[in-house]
Amino acid sequence: MTATSEATTVWRGDLLSGSGTTTLDSSGSGVFAVDWRTRTHGSTGATTPEELLGAAHASCFSMAFAHALAQFGTPPESLQTTAAVTFDPAVGITGSHLLVSAVVPGIDEADFERLADEAKTGCPVSRALTGIPITLEASLA
Repeated sequence: MTATSEATTVWRGDLLSGSGTTTLDSSGSGVFAVDWRTRTHGSTGATTPEELLGAAHASCFSMAFAHALAQFGTPPESLQTTAAVTFDPAVGITGSHLLVSAVVPGIDEADFERLADEAKTGCPVSRALTGIPITLEASLA
C-alpha cells in the first residue's frame, strides 16, 4: 500500500521581503509561518524548510532504528533523535546530522552502532537525501 502526504505553502511577495505559511494538510497538525530572514539568519516565530526536513529525517530515522532494534531482538525503551539540517544560502542544504540518545536493554555497543548506521542509510528520508552528507552520533543512555 502506498500513502501520499501533502503540505501546502502560500507565499506572498518576493523572496527577501515576502513571507508565507506552510500547512500540514494530511495530518491537519498545524500552520507554520515561513520567511527568508528566518531561513538565513535564524529566529523564532517562523519555521524553515530545513526545520521541516529535520523533523521528517528525525522521525523517519527513529522509526527505522526502532524497527531494526526490534528485529534484532532488542526493542528500544526510548529513542530521542534530533536532526540538525544545515543551510547555506550560497549552495543550499549542505548536510543533516542525526544525534541519537537511546535506551535499549540487552544490546552491546558494537551492535547498537551497526544498527544505527544501517537505519541511517536505510530510512526512506535518508535515501531521498543522498545528495548531501548525513552524519550520525548515536549513544546508549
